[in-house]
Amino acid sequence: MRRREFTGILLGASATIAALTGTASAQFMPGMSLVPDKRPLTPEEKEKRKAVDDAYRSAISKLPDKKKSADPWENVRSAPTSPAKQRSQ
Repeated sequence: MRRREFTGILLGASATIAALTGTASAQFMPGMSLVPDKRPLTPEEKEKRKAVDDAYRSAISKLPDKKKSADPWENVRSAPTSPAKQRSQ
């Protein structure tokens, strides 16, 4: 009976180790990459990319600076009191 239990435990442990080892080794397989190889850009692609970047920078520079508060209740609240008045109350 004890030998059968030991064999079962040993089999379970070895199966677990084999499964974990296989998963870990899959992460380090040489020659296999999920990132596609980057090819050099052609001159036409470089020009197109530069034109898009210039248009983006031009559009961004035309936007006004957004410095307005994001508080929707800003106009509803009363003016804040000074710290000295808050402590005396």
